[in-house]
Amino acid sequence: MPASFVAEVNLKIILLAALSLSAVFHTARAATTVQRNNALDSAQQAYESSDYPKAVQLLQAAVEQNPRDAQVHLFLAKTYFELQQHDAAIASAERAVALDPQSSLYHEWLGKAYGEKAGHAAMFSALSLAKKARREFEKAVELDERNFSAYQALIEFDCSAPGIAGGGEDKARPEIAKLAALDPAEGHYAEGNCRRQKKDNATAAAEFNKALELHPKSVELLYDIGDHAMKHDEPAMLLVVAEQGEHLVPSDPRALFYRAVAFILKNDDADQSERLLHEYLQRAPLRSTFPPPWRVHEWLGRLYEHQQKTQAATEEFEASLKLEPKNKYAREALKRLKKG
Repeated sequence: MPASFVAEVNLKIILLAALSLSAVFHTARAATTVQRNNALDSAQQAYESSDYPKAVQLLQAAVEQNPRDAQVHLFLAKTYFELQQHDAAIASAERAVALDPQSSLYHEWLGKAYGEKAGHAAMFSALSLAKKARREFEKAVELDERNFSAYQALIEFDCSAPGIAGGGEDKARPEIAKLAALDPAEGHYAEGNCRRQKKDNATAAAEFNKALELHPKSVELLYDIGDHAMKHDEPAMLLVVAEQGEHLVPSDPRALFYRAVAFILKNDDADQSERLLHEYLQRAPLRSTFPPPWRVHEWLGRLYEHQQKTQAATEEFEASLKLEPKNKYAREALKRLKKG
C-alpha cells in the first residue's frame, strides 16, 4: 500500500475527529449559553417580583457554573443591594470590577455599594468607605462621561460629603458645568440636587423645574424630582413628573403614586387618588428607588383624614407606622385623630 495513500487516510481520520470534537464543543457551549440564559431569566423574574432571596439563590448557582461571568456578579450585587446585605453587595461588585475593570457601570455599582454601607457604618469605617465610593464614581465617569447616573452620584457626593471624606462643593462646580454641557437637563438636575444637599430648597425647586422643561431622559431622575416635590408639597411639579414618567416608561407604576399625591395635595379627585394608590400597591416592586408601602399607607391616611373618615385614616396611619416605626407624620397624625 503506497505511503501516500496511508497518509491521506490518516489525514481524513484526523479531520473527521477534529470536526467531531468541534461539533461537540459548540454543542456544549450552546447548551451552557442556554442554561445561563435560562438561569438569568428566572433570576430576573424573581428580582422583578421582589423575591430577592430566590434571585440570590439562582444567581449563586449561575456563578458556580461560570465564576468569571462579570454580568452575573453585577446582578448579584444589585440583588444584595436591595436586601441591604452590604458586605455581600460589595464583594459581588468588586468581583465584577475585577473581571471587567473597563466597565463604567460596574465601577458605578461598586461605588453605590460602598456608599450604602458607609451610611450604616461607624464614623471611621464610614470615612474610608465614602472615599472608596467617590473613587469608584470618579472612575466610572472617567471610563464613560455619558454614564449620567454615575456623574450624578459623583456630584451628589461632592456636594454633600465633607472635605475629610473627599467631597467638597469646589469639586462639584466644574463637574456640574461639564455635565450640563453634555446634557442640559442633567445639568439642571445636578444643580438642583446640589442645592438640595445644602438645604436651599427654593433654588433646588427652580432648577428641577428647568430640568423638567427640557424633558429628562432618565426615569430615575424624574422620580427623584417627584420625591422632592412630594416632600415640599408641590402638586404642579408632581403632575409634570407623573406625565413625563408615564410617557418615558409606560409600564413603571410610579406615575400612579405621584399623580395620586398631587391630587391629594390639591384636595381634588379623591376617588381617583384612592384608586391610583391601591393600584400602585398592587403593581409596584419592593425596590429602593420606589416609594415604599408605608409611604402609600401614609398618603391613604392623609386622603381619608381630608375626607373626615377617621376610622379609615387611623387604620392607614397604623399600617404605615407598623411598616416604618420612624414615620413621624403617621405618629403625629394618630395623636391628632385620637384627640379629635
